[in-house]
Amino acid sequence: MKKQLVIVIDDDIAVRESLQALLKSARHNPHVFCSAEEFLESGTLEKADCVITDVCMGGMNGLDLQRRIRVGRPALPVIFISAYQDDETRRQAFESGAADFFYKPLDGADVLDAIDRASQKGG
Repeated sequence: MKKQLVIVIDDDIAVRESLQALLKSARHNPHVFCSAEEFLESGTLEKADCVITDVCMGGMNGLDLQRRIRVGRPALPVIFISAYQDDETRRQAFESGAADFFYKPLDGADVLDAIDRASQKGG
């Protein structure tokens, strides 16, 4: 199976670093960004196999990013992570096609399983 290019977007450096280490250990190819804007400007959207994004960030939030991704890459899996238990945001994310949604602290095995499920759907 080819290495998945997994994008991680979170304004918390500790979350970025821990997800990057987890993804590398699972033989994925993680690229990390501190904001949605940084990711969109990077040119990696077209190559990405999966996006993991925080919901609440300065600037563009995760739901807005998901809407932007849907324009050019409607089948690209987007997995949300959030420190805030917010059922309405979770509902909105799934209604807009989220592959999965996790609350922090994250369970690494659950995140890796979500990436595997999303890639099997042909994201």
